[in-house]
Amino acid sequence: MSAKKAVILLSGGLDSATTLAVARYESFETYALSFLYGQRHHVEIDAAKEIAHRFGVSRHVILPIDLRQFGGSALTSDLPVPKDRSIETMSAEIPITYVPARNTIFLSFALAWAEVLGSGDIFLGVNALDYSGYPDCRPEYIEAFTRMASLATKAAVEEKHRLTIHTPLIHMTKAQIIRRGLDLGVDYALTTSCYDPTPEGNACDRCDSCLLRQRGFEEAGITDPRRAL
Repeated sequence: MSAKKAVILLSGGLDSATTLAVARYESFETYALSFLYGQRHHVEIDAAKEIAHRFGVSRHVILPIDLRQFGGSALTSDLPVPKDRSIETMSAEIPITYVPARNTIFLSFALAWAEVLGSGDIFLGVNALDYSGYPDCRPEYIEAFTRMASLATKAAVEEKHRLTIHTPLIHMTKAQIIRRGLDLGVDYALTTSCYDPTPEGNACDRCDSCLLRQRGFEEAGITDPRRAL
C-alpha cells in the first residue's frame, strides 16, 4: 500500500522542521507548503527549502501572498520588532509580531492542496506553551477550523475523508520539542527562528522568538547548533 499523503506547513523554523520529521516518522508521504507572505526577510524560506530537501518531501510549494498590503504586524510592516522582553511580558498580551489571521490563511491554502492531493491530513507546528500567546495557536482554534473544514470541502461533504489537523507539538515545551526533533534526526542548524535577522541571515538573539529558542536549548541541556556556526 502507498503511504498516506499529508500537507506540512513548513516555515523553516524549529517547530515546523520537527513537525515535518514527525510526519515522516508516522509514515506519511509529505508535501511541504511554505509562504512568501511579505515577511521582513527571506531567510526562513531558504531554511525551508533546505529542510524540505533533507527530508526528501515529494513536493515543496512556496506560495507568494502579500500580507504587507494589510500590514498590522511587525513582521509585515516597518513596525519595530520587540526586543529583550521577559518570558512573563511575552505571555501578558498578544504581541505586535502576531500576523492577523495568518494561520487561518495558511491552513486554508493547505486545506485546498490537501483536497487536490486526496489527503485528509495537514500537519501544523503550533505550540500553546512556549510561545508568544498567539490566538491561532490554541487547541480550541484548531478544533474550530477542523469543524469548519468539514462543511467547506467537497471531500468532506461527500464523505471521501475527514480532515485531521495534526498538531504534535501543541502541548510540548520548547525543550521537549528539541529533544523529540533530535531523536528524529532534525538538524537544527538548518532552522531559523529570528523575527528580525541581519541582512546576512544571522539571528538578533533578542526578539521573543530568539529568546524562546535560547531557553528551549538551555532547558534541554543542548547547545543550539545554529549559534555554534
